[in-house]
Amino acid sequence: MKLVAVLAVTLLILATSACGGDDSPKPSNGSETPEPSSGPKEAIAEQLEIDPANFDNPTTIDNEWWPLEPGEQLVYEGFSLQEGEPIAHRVVDTVLDVTKVINGITVLVSWEQDFLDDQLVEAELAFHAQDNDGNIWHLGQIRENWEEGMFVGGSAWMVGHFEGAKAGIRMLAEPKLGTPGYSQGFAPDPFFWTDSSRVYKTGEKVTVPAGTYEDVLVIEEWDQETEAGVFQLKYYKRGLGVVRIGFRGPDPDEEELELVEMSRLSAEELADARTEALKIEERAYIYGDTSPAKLIGAGQ
Repeated sequence: MKLVAVLAVTLLILATSACGGDDSPKPSNGSETPEPSSGPKEAIAEQLEIDPANFDNPTTIDNEWWPLEPGEQLVYEGFSLQEGEPIAHRVVDTVLDVTKVINGITVLVSWEQDFLDDQLVEAELAFHAQDNDGNIWHLGQIRENWEEGMFVGGSAWMVGHFEGAKAGIRMLAEPKLGTPGYSQGFAPDPFFWTDSSRVYKTGEKVTVPAGTYEDVLVIEEWDQETEAGVFQLKYYKRGLGVVRIGFRGPDPDEEELELVEMSRLSAEELADARTEALKIEERAYIYGDTSPAKLIGAGQ
């Protein structure tokens, strides 16, 4: 184990050499998990093992509930509470035409920008791949923090390249009510990603600025730091993805976001987005022993 600088700041994280694939059987529809505990926090779903041999065409992500197509951009607007006051919140989510190899699996790279009162506060690259069963896996993130237009640091985690990190599922191939909760991945400190999910409702109707959608799937999410009984709710429209984000329980942030715009970027716009997003990789100049992200079709 060795210490490496993750970003060009004083933040240090633990990294280790890449691990090979695991031969353990992988559940195709989640993993057994205890029901929420009666303690101060929700139970965390069992961490999953990923099998690189089960990813023949991993960057074709056509899961009907969360398809990810390069050049797709979704914009969400709403509010969240900051020190008890509602603050305008905007999220821009762009699927890039860029791939990266993580733990022997080629992943598709997405770029998310998070704004409060029109000020960038967080930017991240997220890494997803679809297995042969149709599950979408989450293999890691690079996250940056910004304050008043200034980059102030960040962190990263990737399965197989940072000690203790585990992949997780972001969307099941066939999400159904009653399916056990499943891990969205795990990363130890300093990133500390512990998100878990389960199906909360199906067949909902949702109206947002972008349109009215029926047969909506609702996924509830929680993490180890969440107070028991507090969940983030994500509303998925078949063939589109997330159309609304809400909450249930006494959430101190009370985050509410709605889809306001969806578009397909032109070749020029996508190239500009790619250039800006990959600056995050340039700043995160060391993260384990992964190879740099590359344009689709450029080889790895």
